[in-house]
Amino acid sequence: MIRLLATIVSYIPGWAIFGQAGVALLVPLVLGYLYKSLYLLVGSGRGQSGYGTKTVPRSQAQSAAGAKSGTPASIPFSGNYTTDLLAVKNAIGANSDLHIREFTIANGGGRGALIYVDGMQNDRILNMRIMQFLMYEIPAGPVSSAEIANQLLPFSQLNEADSVESFNKSVLFGHTALLIEGLPGGLLIELPGGANRTIGEPVSEALLRGPRLGFSEVLSENTSMLRRQGFSDQLEMKTYRAGNTIQRDIVLAYMKDIVNPELLEEVTNRIRKIDIDFLAESGYIEQLIEDNYLSPFQQVQDTERPDRVISALLEGRIAILLDGTPFALIVPVTFSMLLQSPEDYYERWLPGTLLRLLRFASAFLALMAPSLYISFISFHPGLIPTELAISIIKTRQGVPFPSLIEVLILEVAIEILREAGIRLPKPIGPAMGIVGGLIIGDAAVQAGIVSPFLVIVVAVTAISSFAIPMYSAGITLRLLRFAGMLFAAVLGMYGTILFFLLICCHLTKLKSFGVPYLTPVSPFRLSDWKDLFLRAPMALMKRRPVMMKTKQDKRKS
Repeated sequence: MIRLLATIVSYIPGWAIFGQAGVALLVPLVLGYLYKSLYLLVGSGRGQSGYGTKTVPRSQAQSAAGAKSGTPASIPFSGNYTTDLLAVKNAIGANSDLHIREFTIANGGGRGALIYVDGMQNDRILNMRIMQFLMYEIPAGPVSSAEIANQLLPFSQLNEADSVESFNKSVLFGHTALLIEGLPGGLLIELPGGANRTIGEPVSEALLRGPRLGFSEVLSENTSMLRRQGFSDQLEMKTYRAGNTIQRDIVLAYMKDIVNPELLEEVTNRIRKIDIDFLAESGYIEQLIEDNYLSPFQQVQDTERPDRVISALLEGRIAILLDGTPFALIVPVTFSMLLQSPEDYYERWLPGTLLRLLRFASAFLALMAPSLYISFISFHPGLIPTELAISIIKTRQGVPFPSLIEVLILEVAIEILREAGIRLPKPIGPAMGIVGGLIIGDAAVQAGIVSPFLVIVVAVTAISSFAIPMYSAGITLRLLRFAGMLFAAVLGMYGTILFFLLICCHLTKLKSFGVPYLTPVSPFRLSDWKDLFLRAPMALMKRRPVMMKTKQDKRKS
């Protein structure tokens, strides 16, 4: 009996194993509690800041802006030319780039003033179509100011401002303005001009096959690119204006007979709730409208490609375009979208499927390879084939650091080189990254700081991260990679598996505008798997994704 008890006791794990199991149990509980507490804390602070309905439709933007600034928004024009011009000069005349050109209208038409901001108009049209016409070419005979505004100025976009406040704001926003003696209000003419870069190929999304066309910083050009993708009366766009101090236009684009009305209403409400001084880039919008701002995973997709945007709209998604940036936003987004490329659909389905599977494998390696290396080397060398384990042990002889420090040294060096290569001028940036990585890796091996096998692991990890089409998604995996290494260093393979399960649990719970992030994996929708890991032939992709709940679930052939 005593021998039996002794045998049973010998099979009971030691206290170290129980401690390790306790830590493995406590880690997810503590992380979950901290995450929930931080989410509630930041969320309450965010709610107290009051995301009011500050963003308004473009037609109401000027009056709303006047109310925010504390200036009366509806001071009417007096009808007296001298008084109105003086009011404009007192309000915005201190700007050094503002030009006020007073002149006399031909044939006794009275006085006039041309008001514009330098560099924001087409100077040729300004001189030839406005100044020369009003000063020399007006027909002889009595001509009223109303006739000049309604019949003689040949511009398609000509509006009359009914208040000094809206008139001044429009001038600073880029309109060409006219004050004409005898006219009760001011005239606003849109003459877009100024220096803009030429439309070229997207820099952040390189393709071997597909349209060589990318968005620019001019909103009107971007909306026209979407229109030029093909003839359709279903493409609808709505313009809003956001910004308390500096305002910019935001355009929502969608297919009106496809998009889910509830999704459109939700996106519109979130855009209206933006309260910020200035939207410098679409990334500001992305951070202000996403569901979970504490999640490391992006819930809004950014792109420079009009073809990607149109494809998303045809699936029932919504695009958000901001003036001043070439990056459009697509909502909602799922995890699989971040690993897809337009090239998957331009090639035949077999090559497209192979490329997509390679990207999924690359994403897994970019996230888990260093963690698996630490787990195998430090805790479970018995899981490695014997010959390979002996080879690895030989290469690690003389390395003074544990595996975690060894991996951190190389990973941090690679991240620094990657960032330096991006910030350096283009001619030397790529060379800096490649040559620097080779030199540092070889020097570290020669100095005995790291093992040659680890250099291979880190190189495979870095190359795998480059295979991810979306740069933002790659940053997320690079960030989580370090967390996975800490889990592996503390709990070994248990920690690596726990880390992977925590990510899966988080992704299962995460949503983007009400759409589960892991759809169609969780919740499981077999009909949408034809465009997940595999890219089915075009003849079989007859229906739109079920998760989008579109008005028309069948693609028109």
